[in-house]
Amino acid sequence: MTVIVRDFRPSDAEEWTRVRRASVPWMVATPEQILHDRAHAHPDRHYRLLVAEEDGEIIATAQAGIAHDSPEPGQGYFTPQTLPGHTGRGAGSLLLRTAEEHLAGVGATVLYAWVLDDPESLAFARRRGYEPKRSAHFQRLALADGALPPRQDLPPGVELRTGADFADDPRALFEADAEVTADEPGDITSELDDYEDWLTNTWRHPAFDQELTSVTLVDGKVAAFSAATTDGTRTYLSGMTGTLREFRGRGLAKLANRTRRDNEPMLAINRWFGYEVCATEVRHVRTLS
Repeated sequence: MTVIVRDFRPSDAEEWTRVRRASVPWMVATPEQILHDRAHAHPDRHYRLLVAEEDGEIIATAQAGIAHDSPEPGQGYFTPQTLPGHTGRGAGSLLLRTAEEHLAGVGATVLYAWVLDDPESLAFARRRGYEPKRSAHFQRLALADGALPPRQDLPPGVELRTGADFADDPRALFEADAEVTADEPGDITSELDDYEDWLTNTWRHPAFDQELTSVTLVDGKVAAFSAATTDGTRTYLSGMTGTLREFRGRGLAKLANRTRRDNEPMLAINRWFGYEVCATEVRHVRTLS
């Protein structure tokens, strides 16, 4: 059996989605999503999609790019996934080498990768010079069980809207997203300052659900939001939940959720809703010589 790595082709979208759903079932993955990401990636992102084939079957995928919206240049990232039952065949190594060569060639000096928190995946990263930094939980709630806590009464001056209510002019949500993203804890800081790019890759993204996105207003001003991404059938994923600085500490994020292990305020909100950890990833980093 021979494993090869090549660039993603549009005709791979269905197979790509199958591998993603099998390897990281807690993530939202659709053919429309991956085709949109490929078609509309910012040129400074140097975004590249790779697949590993074994005798004509796609058994692993990878996404690689530059964090072009970070104020610190040279921040590269790489996210591989291998179909369960197909590890140990060289697909991950080939994907990693191809991605590293690509990213180094477009100016990356540091590479970040999320690695599943299991012995095999952690050992793979360690052998290739990647150092563990921090971990993040995926938390799951079975909505069909009807176990949500009762809805809270709204305080005076507070109202709930959906993202769809801003369809005519979503700039207020862009500004809220930019402020919350700037304060989000993480390895790579981001600055959202390109409204048109945000419209294309967030607001009009196929996985973004405007109807299920919740927005909390205080005296008519956006105070908090919870952005929803869905696959259109059964899986909902919180793309971002945040409160603007002047409104924090009032419980507004509860009204309006992948969570860092040390992000206690967000973890507390998730526990209140009944979320339970279903998977953990560990952020790894390697400095290129």
